[in-house]
Amino acid sequence: MKPIRYTFWASVALVLVVVGLANRDVVQLHAMPPSLGRLLGVSPTVEMPLYVAIFLGVAAGLLIGFLWEWLREHKFRAEARRTGREVSQLRRELDRLRDSDGDGKDDVLQILDGTR
Repeated sequence: MKPIRYTFWASVALVLVVVGLANRDVVQLHAMPPSLGRLLGVSPTVEMPLYVAIFLGVAAGLLIGFLWEWLREHKFRAEARRTGREVSQLRRELDRLRDSDGDGKDDVLQILDGTR
């Protein structure tokens, strides 16, 4: 299984290098349309290689997706915590009830054996 994983990641790395080499030209990224920039008097512009802009866009999309999914699953994590606390409480109660007479034996088995 490891050779398949290494082959996959080597292929991903190769594709990223090829995309980076193919998109080395410097581009201007504008934060707002030129007409709105002229109206407001500001027009933030950044110059960077195109592959950096592409990779930053992909990274931002992944980050937003992970955050969205983490927030969406909050109710499931809360329910799991609540269920875990309930299971722990029920186990403690069961242990307490099993050993209510202090001898560590099951009450039903004691009745069947006639030792009670």
